[in-house]
Amino acid sequence: MKNQSCFSIILFLTLLAACASETPVQPEPPEKIIEQPAEPGVSVQEESRLSRHVPGQWSDLTGWQEDDLRSAWQAFLQSCHVLKNQPLWQQTCTAAGLLQPADNGSLRNFFENNFTPYQVIGSDGSDEGLITGYYEPLLHGSRRPSERYRFPLYAAPDELLIIDLGALYPELKDLRLRGRLDGRKVVPYYSRAEIMNNPAMLDGHELLWVDDEVELFFLQIQGSGRIQLNTGEIVKIGFADQNGYPYNSIGRILVQQGELSLDKASMQGIKQWGQQNPDKLPALLQQNARYVFFRELPGDLTGPIGALGVPLTAGRSIAIDPRSIPQGAPVFLATTWPNSSRPLNRLMVAQDTGGAIKGGIRADFFWGYGPEAGNQAGKMKQQGKMWVLMPHGYTAPQLAQQ
Repeated sequence: MKNQSCFSIILFLTLLAACASETPVQPEPPEKIIEQPAEPGVSVQEESRLSRHVPGQWSDLTGWQEDDLRSAWQAFLQSCHVLKNQPLWQQTCTAAGLLQPADNGSLRNFFENNFTPYQVIGSDGSDEGLITGYYEPLLHGSRRPSERYRFPLYAAPDELLIIDLGALYPELKDLRLRGRLDGRKVVPYYSRAEIMNNPAMLDGHELLWVDDEVELFFLQIQGSGRIQLNTGEIVKIGFADQNGYPYNSIGRILVQQGELSLDKASMQGIKQWGQQNPDKLPALLQQNARYVFFRELPGDLTGPIGALGVPLTAGRSIAIDPRSIPQGAPVFLATTWPNSSRPLNRLMVAQDTGGAIKGGIRADFFWGYGPEAGNQAGKMKQQGKMWVLMPHGYTAPQLAQQ
């Protein structure tokens, strides 16, 4: 069925190409760190329900009574800037905005009185899934290229087409293609290898230049970051778009080639390998065809902008698969600290997504900004359980046939 859908979508390309530049769509998110297999070339998103939501009791949530909810509350209020326009959330978000004082006891009472916790159960019946981490890195760069600052960050090119198939075919809602025009044909956009080997094709789209190719690669995976310029200025940048190719894990490639052991194939281990093997690095990076484009963000943002369109909160925002968890919803997460059995149980808010965050029970934990956040994010690959908190009146969807 998947291959038939992809084939049908490709048949639509020529008919829809003329519509692509006229219908602006929300760009898809970056991938984060875990890869997923996909068809080569122009990518699509497939809409299906990946989990079922089973109503439970507050006593089911491991560590609920011990969590300090105040920072999660601020994150939830950010979500309400978007959710308040949806009928299901209007009453709850209005009441949240009026809650005073917002101490820990009153917050717990608010959630228990206005929400029902639904445990997320995967399509295979499991109640646990993979929890990884991401963060906002700091790179060093310049607004002008030089011998030191040689590696460009690009803005989204004008020729990049985003084709929203749902505009004409409701059954293909949320399926989007990326490509470019070659004469009268729509073809896949340039791959990472093509961009790296012929950077002249993106002349004029440079935002900034940085001094480290490996850090730039991981910036594309994280999706947002900060650049400290040689003038001392710090520029915030965020995800703008991507070229439509599936993500291919370079960590997995290094393990398969015997360059790294599995336990060393973390973000930190890959960076160290790149520093030790600069001659091999370009060929390795080019095996991940996906390429991310950026935009400069206002300097006064409290955090990077997630897929929901609101700033992320360190330690309280997660990226999820929206086919399993509604964007903006509070989610109670029961997992462990990176490389540890120490419990990490806290209320999170689903405010981001990622091209590689796929699955019924799947989350990427946003650790925030700086070296310690990067250290935790790079090590995090834990098992965890999730409960999505939904307002009264919510009807849990049926699990689609897989």
